[in-house]
Amino acid sequence: MPESAEFSFSTVPHLVSGPGASSRLGSLVRSHFPDARRALIVTDPGFLGTGLVGTPQRSLEQENIAVHVWSDVVADPPESVVLQAVEVARRHDADLVIGLGGGSSMDVAKLIAVLAGSEQPLSQIYGIGNVRGKRLPLVQIPTTAGTGSEVTNIAIVTTGATTKMGVVAPQLYADLAILDAQLTLGLPPLVTAATGIDAMVHAIEAFTSKHKKNPMSDNLARQALFLLSRNLLRACEHGGDLAARQAMLLGACLAGQAFSNAPVAAVHALAYPIGGIFHVPHGLSNALVLPHVLRFNLSHASAHYAELAQIVDPGASGSDEARANALIAAMEKIAAQTGIQTTLRQVGVGESDIDKLADDAMLQTRLLGNNPRELTRDDIHRIYSAAY
Repeated sequence: MPESAEFSFSTVPHLVSGPGASSRLGSLVRSHFPDARRALIVTDPGFLGTGLVGTPQRSLEQENIAVHVWSDVVADPPESVVLQAVEVARRHDADLVIGLGGGSSMDVAKLIAVLAGSEQPLSQIYGIGNVRGKRLPLVQIPTTAGTGSEVTNIAIVTTGATTKMGVVAPQLYADLAILDAQLTLGLPPLVTAATGIDAMVHAIEAFTSKHKKNPMSDNLARQALFLLSRNLLRACEHGGDLAARQAMLLGACLAGQAFSNAPVAAVHALAYPIGGIFHVPHGLSNALVLPHVLRFNLSHASAHYAELAQIVDPGASGSDEARANALIAAMEKIAAQTGIQTTLRQVGVGESDIDKLADDAMLQTRLLGNNPRELTRDDIHRIYSAAY
């Protein structure tokens, strides 16, 4: 994209990054929202069980903010969970929503913030730009270095047995995001790996997005990929390394800012059905199809992939195509080194399931339209077969 071409860029207006930052949540909230009285913390049972909710909760209470912790978020949250959460917020008359967790907790927090004070039903806000009116003040604090949801304007909801829909609207951008690596120290290596590769996918897909790629998103994607590729294995193998963990959180956040403006594409379109049907975590679903989608895109994206290869594998040399292939090899090597599953059959997909996966992936038109190369159903079927 020529630098003179017009583009727009949006993100969260305030970001605080540093180990221990969430222990100052109360004073940060007070400076941004002087009138806040009743906060709803949205998290999941697993994170609640770590005991790490206590410190940010106490710091809010020291600022005379009453706190209700709601911890019933599940992975790939269904509509029923979102609606239950909205009711809880209304019942407690919350005037501040805090997402504290992985992508699912932060997505639910976004939806509570826009729906709790509104007459608009959830069914009306699916799609792009359909949220009306204002929302409650919103703070996002990620506890995994993956989704970048703390800085995106997207929330994903499971709408049927296997189907997902997205809400995309400017109101979903939080007022404040806090990156505190101390909250990620307990993440198991395989979760660290899958969420980290998820963030790398965000950076790669933003950098090659067909429609809205721009100089700001490009710079963020490059820096994200640099931080993530340098620190992922360290964070997996030495989970207590605070510097590596903070670098991963920042990398995931920068990748989130990139793809919120230059949206993701076919890797995500093919990953969603794997998650929806087989309940494979989102980051792992992305990792399983990533190299195969990149190979498919080579004819249309080699120059971009070659540029990214220099970041992930500084020794890569030769033609654009040679370096682009080096990027794919490097991503495959990273997945192998972390020990995550690398084939669909390892996560319970049967060969006879590929038709259903291909049908479902074809429905992801919002994402497929961003891919550098157009895909037919046959193309998608071949990519799943290669990943099998």
